[in-house]
Order: sequence, then structure tokens, then C-alpha cells
Amino acid sequence: MTSLPAPRQRIRFPDIAGVSWEHPADRAALQALRAIPGFDDIVRKVVGILGGERGIRLLFQGGAVRTGVTQFPRAHGLMVEVATTFDWPKIPELYVAQTPVFNAGTYGVDDPFIVLHSAALEILDEDELRVLIAHEMGHVVSGHSLYRTIAEILLNVSLSALPFLAGIALLPLRLAILEWSRKAELSSDRAGLLGSQNVLATQQLFMKMAGGSRGALASGQMNLDAFMAQANEYLTTNEGLDVVYKILNTLALTHPMHTVRAAELQKWVTNGEYDSILRGEYTRRGAEAKARPLRDEVKAASDHYTNEAREVVSQVKDAAKRAADRARDAFRKAQQS
Repeated sequence: MTSLPAPRQRIRFPDIAGVSWEHPADRAALQALRAIPGFDDIVRKVVGILGGERGIRLLFQGGAVRTGVTQFPRAHGLMVEVATTFDWPKIPELYVAQTPVFNAGTYGVDDPFIVLHSAALEILDEDELRVLIAHEMGHVVSGHSLYRTIAEILLNVSLSALPFLAGIALLPLRLAILEWSRKAELSSDRAGLLGSQNVLATQQLFMKMAGGSRGALASGQMNLDAFMAQANEYLTTNEGLDVVYKILNTLALTHPMHTVRAAELQKWVTNGEYDSILRGEYTRRGAEAKARPLRDEVKAASDHYTNEAREVVSQVKDAAKRAADRARDAFRKAQQS
């Protein structure tokens, strides 16, 4: 893996806009979500039921620990550091929630806050934790928090608690939410790298999310090179119905596969976009619309999905051809014996 080494003093990005690291399908998936009939009404009703911004925040104030100089000071210090790196005007509140399941999330409406699961603090070293906090900060800068909050509610709360959804066909909405959530994660993975400026720690985070435990890396029980080889193997395995299985396995996930995330981020580093941002070549906040008109965003997203679909079709055709060739060879050998 090649890129600029992690500097001791991380580069700051004055006025950087989330569009600078946005995955090409992220905004398109969000636009598709917003285009679903009645979705905006659902958002307003869900936020209203929960008591708006204050109600959502109280859910975590009552059941989690808010970090500060005397509460999880290491995590709090990293939160301050990352917010400074992204030149964000307000340091988001950071909470730690007690749970053995490794995860983190960004929630809120107008004033986002971040929640870390206690398992993350158990498993990650300081460099990896910085990546995770920077990833969540990416959601804040990109304006993902409202839709991530709605997604969490619609995907996890019992529908009986949301009676106004009874007459709505929820499957298209659910699939659209999941599709956007996966693409938004790919965007924020890039923010995680930019906030940490440490490629090694970023890829180690993906590996630990996939199957890490305390001390496994330090004791030699895990190996990053082997994990990256596994990631590339997953991406290039397209025998038979593998492509179809991959799609079906992903449809119900809020996050892409960890190996896919590692490979996608490495691709972004390799094509030079990461180093360009380190050199100061990025979009400033307030200039997004001017720098990337909506028609350009739609075209970029359309091109991405078109290429993705074309690649899937090509992989299915190749797999079918290989299967046919093997069947023909087997038939020929059977005739000769």
C-alpha cells in the first residue's frame, strides 16, 4: 500500500466540504431516497414523535456517558483533534454507550452528535480510534446525521410503534435506505483516512471490525497483508453465481462488507485523490453548488451506477461462459473415454 506517510502533525483542511471526499454514488442514492413518495413526510413525523432534536439527544444523555476532560479523556481529545483537522466550527458531543457489539454512529438533526460503542474502545488502539472518530466526523461534515437517524429508526423500531407507516409499501423504502447507508459509509471511510492521515491504521480498523479482539494484532494473531489479500480475493471471485450471491448478501446490510470497504479505500488512495486533498486540492464549504452543479452530480452518479451494472453483467456473462466451457470439456472427455 503506497501513499504519503502519516505525518506527526496532521494536515488541517480549512473550510473543507464533504463533497471533497464523497463517493460518486453517495449523493445519487440519497436523491433516490428523497424521491420516494411520502419520504419527507415520514422524516418529519418520525422526528416529531421523538421530540425533535432535543428528544433524540435525550435518548443518549439518559443511557450513555458523555465524554469530556474527566470522562473518557482519550476519546474526547481525539474528538477535539479531528474536529480541528476538518476545521469544523463546533466540536460535536461524543458519547460512549455500553455494548459488546463493535459499532459507532452519528445522530441528530441540526446539531449532530457521535456515539461510540464501548467495544470499540476495548479493541482499538489510539490511531485506529482516531480513524473511527474521523469517519463519524465525516458523516457530520457531509450532513448525513438526519438521514442516518431516520434510517436507524425505520430499520430497527417495531412498525407497531409507527402506525402512520401502516399504509405505506415499506420494502422500496427499506431497500433505498440501505443502499444510501452503504454508499454513505464509503464516503465517510475516506473522511476517516483524511482525519487520521494513516493508511495502515485505517485498514487495520476494517480488519478489527471484521473479526478483531483485544491484543490480537499485537500478538501476531492477525495480519494486515493477509486481510488485504482476502479483500482482493473477495472482489475478484466471480465464479458461477458468486456475483448474484454477493448482491443478495449485501441487500440487507447497512454497511458494505469490511473487505469491500478496505479494497474501495485502497482504490481511492491508489488513484491519487487522497494525496490531492492532502495537497490542498479540495472543495471549500459554501462553494459546493458552484463547484459541482446538480446536473454534474446526477451525471457522475449515473455514470457510476451504469458502470457498476455493466460490470455485474459482464461478470455474470464471464461466469456463464466459464461454466459452459467446463461443461463442454467434461462432455468431450466423457465421449472420449
